[in-house]
Amino acid sequence: MHVLLVEDSPTDADLLRRIFLRFSNEKSSLTHVDRLTTAIAQCHENSFDVVLLDLGLPDCDGIETVTEFRANVPTMPVIVLTMMDDDELALQVMACGAQDYLIKDQITGQLLMRSIRYAIEREQISQQLRNSERSVISALEQEQELSLLKSSFISMASHEFRTPMTTIRTSVELLQKFDRELTDQKRDDYFERIKAAISQIIHLLDEILLLGSGEAGGLRYQPEPLDLEKFCADLTENLRFSHSQHCTITAEYEGDCSNAVMDAALLWHILTNLLSNAIKYSPSGGNIRFSLLCQSGTAIFRVQDHGLGIPLKDQSHLFETFYRCSNVGKIQGTGLGLAIVKKCVDLHQGDIQVNSELEKGTMFTVTLPIQPSNSK
Repeated sequence: MHVLLVEDSPTDADLLRRIFLRFSNEKSSLTHVDRLTTAIAQCHENSFDVVLLDLGLPDCDGIETVTEFRANVPTMPVIVLTMMDDDELALQVMACGAQDYLIKDQITGQLLMRSIRYAIEREQISQQLRNSERSVISALEQEQELSLLKSSFISMASHEFRTPMTTIRTSVELLQKFDRELTDQKRDDYFERIKAAISQIIHLLDEILLLGSGEAGGLRYQPEPLDLEKFCADLTENLRFSHSQHCTITAEYEGDCSNAVMDAALLWHILTNLLSNAIKYSPSGGNIRFSLLCQSGTAIFRVQDHGLGIPLKDQSHLFETFYRCSNVGKIQGTGLGLAIVKKCVDLHQGDIQVNSELEKGTMFTVTLPIQPSNSK
């Protein structure tokens, strides 16, 4: 038991020391100071179990002694010492955070030790209650966050699924009603719309399932030998074919990227989402610049567009699930893509940065280790 005695009267301090040493065991100790400021400094530098605090000190007096001490050392059990047998004062100091109130000329060895023991136990119980309260608050916050995510998901899903489902239903109805009157070209157009809508739904479901796997810890990092330049060339070629009427993609490669070891599936999600977003938020006929630089054991991927740009207030929330920027207007999106990108980058123990200016465009920079670290 380590006790700090804060008492400016040498006589009272000596008496209390003698009582304490007589009734405590040999492993216990008592440190004496005569100023409140010194007591606070001692508590910050050393570990004490309890403080015996005189109300009348040279640098502080009365109730303020307790409030000042508790403000600086909020979790230390406090036993107040005073010459005044005043019930009202006792209630006030207890309300300020003291665990007990002892009148100096009534202190006995048994009373002092019992008061010390009870003060320590009460503070421990109070700390447990505070910890329990924090745990309950944290659980409630998580529940609220989960509820918000569920609401966001329902809102997003109902909106994003509605458009392709409406396209499918309308096209099917037109085919049923006017099949004989339609030209082959028109019929093919409706079938292409149906297939595109189905692909949109499948893509949305894939994103939801992938993000769900990440949240549940089911998203795995499985590195394999990979020729990054060939991988990126194939990926950009597929995107060029799909979006040739909207944007052009310029690809640049530098350094030896042929001997990488990465997770191809995760890398595909990273680059596909970044390039698709760049295309989506660029004006028709715009150019997307994609570059890969391999140097010093790292692969640096950059995707740059000259589109909408990202408002500064939105940039800190980009990788949050379901978050969409305030300036996207009616451009469709789920708010899942960048959240997936961030998880895939983290699994590679990599880094992602964004630089953007409104109406001038955005550049994402992803830095990944070319080889897995030893901790993988």
